[in-house]
Amino acid sequence: MTALWIKSFHIIAVVTWFAALFYLPRLFVYHAMTEDEPGRERFRVMERKLYRGIMNPSAVVAVGLGVALIVVQPFWLEQGWLHVKILLVVGLIGYHLYCGRLLRAFAEDRNTRSHRWYRVFNELPVLVLIAVVLLVELKPWA
Repeated sequence: MTALWIKSFHIIAVVTWFAALFYLPRLFVYHAMTEDEPGRERFRVMERKLYRGIMNPSAVVAVGLGVALIVVQPFWLEQGWLHVKILLVVGLIGYHLYCGRLLRAFAEDRNTRSHRWYRVFNELPVLVLIAVVLLVELKPWA
């Protein structure tokens, strides 16, 4: 029963984390298009609050509960699908941290990327989400 509770809260944290991963780069798109200072300041506040208040905590909880699941079900470590999932999660953590660098660049008016670049960048977590869901549900290499 414990594993089901952990898994349930892990899924909730992952959904929250992905919502932020989808929304922050979308804010970057609009921020990159904004030309007036009050608009840029509004985006700085929104981006900072999303990153620090939702994205960081949900990432910590999602990863922490993922580790807890492995602790209570260590046999999963013998299955290849989990190795691929862990690799994807590590990549997602890198994406998350890179978003933090982009956020600092916007906060310091050092952004050099176009809104088009951010539109493409915004799609990367979608690919990771698709891959992770397929791995967890289909469990290839089990």
